[in-house]
Amino acid sequence: MQITRSADYALRVMIHLAALPAGARPSREIIAQWTEVPSEFLSKVLQALTRARLIQSHRGATGGFALARPGDEITALDVLQAIEGPLQLNLCLSDDPLCGRRWWCAGHQLWRDAQAALAGVLQSSTIAQLARDSFRDKVYTQIEAPRWN
Repeated sequence: MQITRSADYALRVMIHLAALPAGARPSREIIAQWTEVPSEFLSKVLQALTRARLIQSHRGATGGFALARPGDEITALDVLQAIEGPLQLNLCLSDDPLCGRRWWCAGHQLWRDAQAALAGVLQSSTIAQLARDSFRDKVYTQIEAPRWN
């Protein structure tokens, strides 16, 4: 199992946006440069994050992208689900009774516990905290460095 490149890119973008000063709205090109995400791929990621209402897109001379709400209200799970859809490690964990063995199979319990643990880690990790952890020692050359309160 591996998280897709899209989900990894989306998390990078969200962490970067959370680290910026209030009011900053970097362009797609600047975000691509800072996050090392290919520009053509980034467009799809930004669209998905906008559809999920995690970021806002602003047009015009002062346009660019910004978080739709404070970074401490957005979790890594929110970002992952915006790109990948609902977290589901195995088909037997869906609400539909696809597997008749789910009531007696020990594997079902294992998958359920693993999914709950993964969801717990992702839910407890906010974008704001990840930004503080990731960018604490970075020096910005093109904009003012974020302030950590």
